[in-house]
Amino acid sequence: MASTLSQVYMDNPLPLNHIIPLDFDSVHSLPESHVWPHFDDLSFGTYSDNQTQNFSIPVIDLMDPNAAQLVGHACQQWGAFQLTSHGLPSSLVNHVESQTRRLFALPAHEKMKALRLPGGGAGYGQARISPFYPKFMWHEGFTIIGSAVDHASKLWPDDYNGFCDAMEDYQKKMKELAEKLLLIFLESLDISEEDYRTTSVQPGPDACSSALQLNSYPPCPDPNRAMGLAPHTDSLLFTIVHQSHTSGLQILREGVGWITASPLEGALVINVGDLLHVLSNGRYRSVLHRAVVNRAEHRISAAYFYGPPPDSVISPLSGQQEVVPCYRSVSVKEYADLKAKHKEKALSLLRL
Repeated sequence: MASTLSQVYMDNPLPLNHIIPLDFDSVHSLPESHVWPHFDDLSFGTYSDNQTQNFSIPVIDLMDPNAAQLVGHACQQWGAFQLTSHGLPSSLVNHVESQTRRLFALPAHEKMKALRLPGGGAGYGQARISPFYPKFMWHEGFTIIGSAVDHASKLWPDDYNGFCDAMEDYQKKMKELAEKLLLIFLESLDISEEDYRTTSVQPGPDACSSALQLNSYPPCPDPNRAMGLAPHTDSLLFTIVHQSHTSGLQILREGVGWITASPLEGALVINVGDLLHVLSNGRYRSVLHRAVVNRAEHRISAAYFYGPPPDSVISPLSGQQEVVPCYRSVSVKEYADLKAKHKEKALSLLRL
């Protein structure tokens, strides 16, 4: 991913005001630059809407004999689900969360030492979707593509191994889980692994495109007027999210509204991304999601983005069914470039 998608970031550099996060410790009221309008019927904070309380995101046990069928139904209806019995050691998850909090607890001037470059993909900074919105988000992030050593060594010159080792181990386990999930997605779509490999994945040194995004949402003085992470879809095949015990992640359910993916002990949230939407010919919908903030607690999350190698071409595959393709074929790099330029309009540009 780094060799090819880094070129996408270089081709679409961001201005520094959309990279440098707010120094959250220095403000005691919500700056006007971070005040969002209420653009839907639901507040940004904790909801009391009776309609949304009757819905919850599906929870699927990976060891369930019917897991593929359950995953397929969840992806068609929701575009997301919570996964249990995934085999990720809780000790590792807790260690990664601890190291993530260690990172974001640093003073702002220290975190700035690892600032993401304008044309870079890795490091500390705001979400890359920031330029698409007139207001800034109540969020800071740290992106890892491959090794975290280059940036972590700037933060802790004599004590970066603990952070780097935790993130390396986590990415290895995430990749193993993602490969299992990919097979389940293919089975649920009635697509053989051979068809997927021969049609989509080009041979090369990299087995996948992946990145780990650490997210921080500090306590907010006016959460009902702020936005943690604006509504968006993810670009690759799917995303695996660990969230702390504080609620904040919300999924848009058509005809209902924003549904909170309440943290479930030991569960991971799986989001369908744009490339899986294309691969499934629109059967699995790329899910619009966002993050809201709260006044009292510092919420963090870790999102692992997974896709095929950068030069691979994704085409709609219909399994045993004869279905007219709804989307044209696209390479991972080309789509990442489209998304960087057009955000949520990118997927519609592929429609036939």
